[in-house]
This record gives sequence, C-alpha cells and structure tokens, in this order.
Amino acid sequence: MKTASIPSLRVDPELRHDVESVLREGETLSSFMEHALRASIQSRRAQREFIARGLASRDEAKRSGEYFAASDVLAEVEEMLSQADAKARK
Repeated sequence: MKTASIPSLRVDPELRHDVESVLREGETLSSFMEHALRASIQSRRAQREFIARGLASRDEAKRSGEYFAASDVLAEVEEMLSQADAKARK
C-alpha cells in the first residue's frame, strides 16, 4: 500500500517545545502526530456514534411513547455498578 502525506503543520515554537518535551524514548515527532491523529479520529467516530444512538433512542421513545425517568435509570446504573464492584472484590 502506498503511503500519503499530510500537509505540514505550522505551530508556534512553544507548542513544538511542549510536544517535544513529552516525547517518549525513541518516539519521533511524526509518530506522535500520527498517534494523535488516529486517537482524535477514533474519538470523533465514537462521539458521532454516541450521538446517533441517542437520537435513535429519542426517536424510538417518541414513536413508542415509552419514557424512563432519569432517576430510575441512574438508580439502575448504580445498582449495576454496586454488583460489579462486589463481584470484583470476591
């Protein structure tokens, strides 16, 4: 597979210094930037999917007329967390 280039990025010297100050042993500025781009892409995809699920849920609630009180949902989540915590402690 051929590789492609991303346009060079002009930044102020302070940002470049900050990036260079956190590079790990053997890590290059290019590899750091590639990792940051991949992480940002994944984050944005997850956010887009989360919003899509929320909108679909909203539409389904409107269609069915079935709604749940936030306090009930939070109580159920708290119970699930308590059970998972108790199971993890065993």
